[in-house]
Amino acid sequence: MKSADPAETEALAADAAARLTAGDVVLVSGELGAGKTTFVRGAARALGVGEQVVSPTFTVGARYRARGVTVAHLDLYRLGSLADEDPALLADYFSPETISFVEWPEHAGGESLGRVVLRVFLEHLGGDARGVTLDWGP
Repeated sequence: MKSADPAETEALAADAAARLTAGDVVLVSGELGAGKTTFVRGAARALGVGEQVVSPTFTVGARYRARGVTVAHLDLYRLGSLADEDPALLADYFSPETISFVEWPEHAGGESLGRVVLRVFLEHLGGDARGVTLDWGP
């Protein structure tokens, strides 16, 4: 599908968020500036997060309280691979009570990130337009 601007990307994310439940993991991929954080922001708002959702690039992750669930937002861009990190680094971001969004999941180095239910691929189409692919897993 195609998104004409950030507001449409957030709306697509909000629609997807309606299908998510606690314990779900969403992998969000795309090149720099493709709209990964915009997608997560739209989903988080739809799930009831009232705080500002920004990229946690320098902190690796952020947790937000939503309606009856915790929303975790991870950005693995700065990690070479999880193999080089303390195994407990991401533990607080995955639980049966949390919906987790992971930007740059390829930096996890093949490590399991939990029950992945959705893979999101975003690509630049010129200007503010983005291609958005939603791949719902089993």
